Amino acid sequence: MPTTSRAAVAVVAALTAALSACGAQDSGQSGSGGPVVGVDYPRSDTDFWNSYIKYSPEFAKELGLELKTTNSQNDVAKLTANAQTFISQGVKGVAMAPQDTAAIAPTLEQLAAKKIPVVTVDTRPDTGDVFMVVRADNRAYGEKACRFLGAKLGGKGKVVMLQGDLASINGRDRTEAFNDCMKAHYPDITVFGEATNWDGAVAAQKLQTDLTAHPDIKGVYMQSSFALAGTLQVLKQKDLLVGPDDPEHVFVVSNDGIPEELTSIAEGRIDATVSQPADLYAKYALHYLKAAIDGKTFAPGKTDHDSTIIQVREGLLEDQLSAPLVTADGGTYDGVPSLKSDDQSLWGNKLG
Repeated sequence: MPTTSRAAVAVVAALTAALSACGAQDSGQSGSGGPVVGVDYPRSDTDFWNSYIKYSPEFAKELGLELKTTNSQNDVAKLTANAQTFISQGVKGVAMAPQDTAAIAPTLEQLAAKKIPVVTVDTRPDTGDVFMVVRADNRAYGEKACRFLGAKLGGKGKVVMLQGDLASINGRDRTEAFNDCMKAHYPDITVFGEATNWDGAVAAQKLQTDLTAHPDIKGVYMQSSFALAGTLQVLKQKDLLVGPDDPEHVFVVSNDGIPEELTSIAEGRIDATVSQPADLYAKYALHYLKAAIDGKTFAPGKTDHDSTIIQVREGLLEDQLSAPLVTADGGTYDGVPSLKSDDQSLWGNKLG
């Protein structure tokens, strides 16, 4: 072979190898040789979802699954396109966490037509069927936050609720439960509900506006850790970032259980969170995909992993995983028990 031809072949071979390596990395394959499943990550701009992304390949490997991954970046149009990619790749099942739970129905219909089972994580579709929803009881998030703040404020005062996206079942559940609980149990607490679309900058701006107009606000309920950094910054600017024994302290409850929240609780910067299990979301999303591929079925009732499967509607089951209230002292607040922030059973304390 001429020298120029040998050189060209070498270049092509090198490029092919490089592209193959890139493709394997992008697809997130576990290399197990087992059934191929697709996991769409909803976003990668929060500690919670980055933790979920970290856990997914670990559990895929444990279960003997080949993993292909995409990231829809909080965009239902991208999620739809990613589902088409999974179909073309011949996956045997798909896990997704649609942030717009109304708009996902046509995509679910397309996957069902291809007989590809779907597990949704963290959210459930407003319409349409999936094999299983892996989610914690989001109404309990709002209820627990309400009970904690109600107890801490002695049933009186003003609080701000930094809502998520009300196009999401999670935002609606947490908002409705918090409001219902406040009306039923603490009618003397005024709630300022602020829509944020899960945007930390929007949350911070609205909290600052509320505190300026109502400097006697004594509580903040953040529906996700997306608002943590901005909330702490606003409280610091207002000279309100003081310890829980200081009369100027503003009680803050979050949802997620990320490491930074647990540290902030221990240091007295915030007061509580509800630990949403990122590790178990990844584990059981893949567990149920494998079960679907294997032809298994499930029914409502207690599980072997400290959760309960409920029937949301005909043809739709939801495995409601445990999501405990977390506080500095591990106390019980208006009937709601909590775990201490340093409890080693919390996934946020297991990350290296």
